[in-house]
Amino acid sequence: MEALTPAARRVLDTAAELFYGQGINAVGVDLIAKRAGVTKKTLYDRFGSKETLVAAYLRERDERWRAWLTAEVEKSPPADRALATFDALAEWVRRENPRGCGFVNAAAELPDAGHPARQVIADQKHWLRGYLWELCEQAGVAAPDELADELLLLHEGATVLNGLSVVTDPVGIARRLAQRALERART
Repeated sequence: MEALTPAARRVLDTAAELFYGQGINAVGVDLIAKRAGVTKKTLYDRFGSKETLVAAYLRERDERWRAWLTAEVEKSPPADRALATFDALAEWVRRENPRGCGFVNAAAELPDAGHPARQVIADQKHWLRGYLWELCEQAGVAAPDELADELLLLHEGATVLNGLSVVTDPVGIARRLAQRALERART
């Protein structure tokens, strides 16, 4: 993301906190501007629309997630990296995702396929699937496509269930299932 003015940075940080904490549709630009200490005109001058601000919020969240995940995963040997994504996910959901996946939450609130944030959401999920495929290939599994799909489903299910507090330690359960899937794929 390009460098932001201090006012735009405050707007984006405030919007990110409010959108994730309260929901995109529940938060208006008046509240964002007030909390950021700017006028609505400044908000619109910097971002153009609430829709563009939502897309910027998700894009920045995705950049942080990608940087976090890849840095954590690269600490492990290549054969263990696919499984290490679950260790990184466990820490991320503890620190960053008490309400579940910000992208899944946004997708539920933004049904219009033409909303600019929908492409950001799709790109994030496609990137994660591709990254898992790369890690499966590095691990030398026989069918990296199939395993990447399984691992993506486990990641997504764990983040959704974590936000709903339905299952105790959904990421830990997903990690165990991923380990079984990896063992099966290596034999």
